[in-house]
Amino acid sequence: MGTRILVTGALGQIGTELVEALAEKYGLGNVIATDVRESDNCRSLDVMDAEGILSLVEGEEITEIYHLAALLSATGEKNPELCWKVNVDGLENVIAAAKQHDCRLFAPSSIAVFGPDCPSIAPQVTPLNPATVYGKTKVVGEQLAMTSDVDMRGLRYPGLISYKAPAGGGTTDYAVEIFHAALAEGHYTCFVREDTQLPMMYMDDAIRATLEIMDVPAEKLGNARGGYNIAGCSFTAGELVASIQRHLPDFTCSYVPDIRQKYADSWPDDIDDDVARSEWGWAPKYDLDAMVDAMFTGLRS
Repeated sequence: MGTRILVTGALGQIGTELVEALAEKYGLGNVIATDVRESDNCRSLDVMDAEGILSLVEGEEITEIYHLAALLSATGEKNPELCWKVNVDGLENVIAAAKQHDCRLFAPSSIAVFGPDCPSIAPQVTPLNPATVYGKTKVVGEQLAMTSDVDMRGLRYPGLISYKAPAGGGTTDYAVEIFHAALAEGHYTCFVREDTQLPMMYMDDAIRATLEIMDVPAEKLGNARGGYNIAGCSFTAGELVASIQRHLPDFTCSYVPDIRQKYADSWPDDIDDDVARSEWGWAPKYDLDAMVDAMFTGLRS
């Protein structure tokens, strides 16, 4: 039997598109999509259910796991205990199953690992003192990648922008919501300041990066393998508005920062991804305007 893949959190923003890409690459029958919510093409699996994970990995003869189930930053801060349980205890359950059945494992990290003491352009190696519980769980995930005796890899995803699935409760969700509001109402009330700059990435780049890092032979990956910095395009909320106005000249945006502004302020403005570029050839394809163009093409179709 060849590659057999389990995806957790498959109904989320990343999972929705990653499952499509994996099915295209390995065949639909070789990709087992799971989520805590059940749907027509997705089995029910709670990552807190260690026995359930083990049973599925064994029964389906899984060889690779893409572990996407998590509570994101804004949602996680509302319920920090649950965030820790899902993001850390759930990951440990998945690692245990991967270890027992010799599976390769992808577990994403995030720019949320960086804290207020990080330089404005975040280097690969820097103290990680995140301001959110979500960020802390991702630091633990990176450490587990290096100590678990499993072939485990991760990427520090920036804010991800896509049209195929709704955003999942993160601090960068405004960069997805704004497109829907622009088309539906012609106006958006943004929860971060106009000058807030954050690292972002179009989902096509993120999916490609995920597939690419899993294709790299283990011996080529260095000490960053638990969470490689990957850059897409960094921009301010105001610059995003200006790019959208190329398509909708009458679009307006007001800025009413909420608690998510505090989380955004603790993150870097940009990412230094030289290590990923040199070790496995990472390079993004979408800049701000190309991403905005693709979002409008997707949403209008």
